[in-house]
Amino acid sequence: MANSIDLKDYAARKGQAVGTSRWFELDQKRINEFAEVTEDRQFIHVDPEKAAKTPFRGTIAHGFLTLSMLLPMAVDALPAINGRIMSVNYGFDKIRFVTPVPSGSKVRGHFKLIDVTQRNPKEFLTRSEVSVEIEGIEKPALIAEWLGIAHFAEPMEI
Repeated sequence: MANSIDLKDYAARKGQAVGTSRWFELDQKRINEFAEVTEDRQFIHVDPEKAAKTPFRGTIAHGFLTLSMLLPMAVDALPAINGRIMSVNYGFDKIRFVTPVPSGSKVRGHFKLIDVTQRNPKEFLTRSEVSVEIEGIEKPALIAEWLGIAHFAEPMEI
């Protein structure tokens, strides 16, 4: 995780890039484990021989696996906000799976702060633009507008 920052300073970064994560590998083992947990065992994810005969020329990560990697990417890339006791996922206003992620690829997240809105004195809605880069591939794996709610122990101002 990056350094810590006050909420006012974080909110002042609206419209700016606020972090890039390290690379995470989406190897076949991780893809297979995700397939088992989610019961999405479509051959393009888990059968290298059959997937080799598709336009993908091999297995690809599930779009939802790539999406689920946003959390560890955010923890890695974004600053801790002083006084925040927790953050919860509030959902997405937009998600697009732009480019398939071939098995064995490395991905990383790029985060841009769109807005911070006060919901009450101890809660703030954050809106971030996120793109997931695939190492060596020009187009991103996904782009999303991600919403989170930051909770604070004490009333805060931005």
